[in-house]
Amino acid sequence: MCGLCLPQCPTYLLDAQEAESPRGRIAMAAAVAKDTVTATPALRLHLDHCLGCMSCEKVCPAKVRFGELLVETRALLGPSPARARVLSDVVRRPSIYRWIRAAARPAPIRRLMARVARQLPRSSAWRAAATILLGRFTKNGALPAPLPPQGASMGPSQDRVALFPGCVASVEDAAAQRAAATLLRAAGYEVTVLPAFCCGAMDAHAGAAASAQASAEAVREAFAGSGASQLVTATPGCLSTLRHALPERSADDVITLLAARADRLAFRALHERVALHIPCTQTNVARSDTALRTLLSRIPGLDAASLPAQPTCCGAAGTHMLDFPERAQTLRDMTLRQVTALAPSRLLSSNVGCRMHLAAGMTPETAVPDLHPLTLLADQLESP
Repeated sequence: MCGLCLPQCPTYLLDAQEAESPRGRIAMAAAVAKDTVTATPALRLHLDHCLGCMSCEKVCPAKVRFGELLVETRALLGPSPARARVLSDVVRRPSIYRWIRAAARPAPIRRLMARVARQLPRSSAWRAAATILLGRFTKNGALPAPLPPQGASMGPSQDRVALFPGCVASVEDAAAQRAAATLLRAAGYEVTVLPAFCCGAMDAHAGAAASAQASAEAVREAFAGSGASQLVTATPGCLSTLRHALPERSADDVITLLAARADRLAFRALHERVALHIPCTQTNVARSDTALRTLLSRIPGLDAASLPAQPTCCGAAGTHMLDFPERAQTLRDMTLRQVTALAPSRLLSSNVGCRMHLAAGMTPETAVPDLHPLTLLADQLESP
């Protein structure tokens, strides 16, 4: 009830309405749970606008678990009517997404996509999806091969970790997955690689509780056969869901593990200025933002300039950039102005959704390549 969360909330920043604040959403959720109000489309929209960035939870003096409250309330209401259901299903299936990604690569197809997208309204999820996909072909070169699943070489080990590739990250962030495995092994870990599939985060945040539970069970089954002591991910957006799937085991950000053994890693110099975007989930869920800065500071000559005004969300927020593209684009423009002001050679961000969203909003004059920080770290890693 104190209101300390309001200045931290991106949607309250956009609308300056109590209904678009954490405090307002808690009041609505409580009323829905008690059957004192009807979940009208207007009320549901305020709940669906929430980005799930957890900036409110991080500053709450009462330690309100807003993330769990949001997921449970959306599960009570069922799948959101605003959800871009077909597109969400595509990005949750790595094999289908990879095929579409390859099919869209030829220049004539991309020109057709761009022409069709321009004819669609700015509120269209399909226009947003086409723009995001087209943004992947302009700066980052060919799509690397996915990191293949790799089982345990022997019995259980305290130094063995299971790397979870995720869904769209297993395709768009294949280079980061390889970098994560390389860096973890250099730090003394044995790495097994789980199959690529969705952790259930998108379903959980959309109110599709049954599908989210099925994904959680798949996570438990895959981890059980890994022989690993803990589960790790290079995608902080998956971390909260992975922790719920494995409440009695450890699930963590790759960056946290690497920072704990940073003394085992040496890096070549790189005299370059990069913009460092810290995703909401990295600072508010993984809490690995300090660890990341520590690792990057070990690269001699690197100027990693953090974007100011963190932790304001860039607007990607899973499928929010598809479900509510105009709202997401407003938040993206704020973030990109910060990137441009830093005049970097590259943009670093550990969340692939954030990078795809931000890249789609860059102009030819302001465009810079984007990559996962782990990719940069692995590129600069000194050979043993």
